[in-house]
Amino acid sequence: MAPKVLIVDDSVLMRRMIGETLVAAGWQVAGEAANGREAVEKYRQLQPDAVTMDIVMPEANGIQALEEILQLDPQAKVVVVSALNQTRMISEAIRKGAHDFIAKPFLPEQLQNTMAHCLASKQN
Repeated sequence: MAPKVLIVDDSVLMRRMIGETLVAAGWQVAGEAANGREAVEKYRQLQPDAVTMDIVMPEANGIQALEEILQLDPQAKVVVVSALNQTRMISEAIRKGAHDFIAKPFLPEQLQNTMAHCLASKQN
């Protein structure tokens, strides 16, 4: 069965790009969210195998969503996908439990490899 991913980004274009990249690597897009609040609710509903999480979003940012998701599921695997100019927030996300970080713009192989590694670590 294909692993399921929840894609969280306020950009429709970026959600589509992430989704197409992961589908090409055998993932199933379980759902999408445009902000941190939606991300937590969708995580609760969908229970995906992994999450890609932007940091700067309206309503609730990626760090707030990460914390809430990890409260719901301490084993949740969240990969931050954000611009490099967000260094301080990226460091905070990793410190608070994000599995890894990918800088936008990313190479498809980079995203695919990082998500595969994330999934493998969940199974161990």
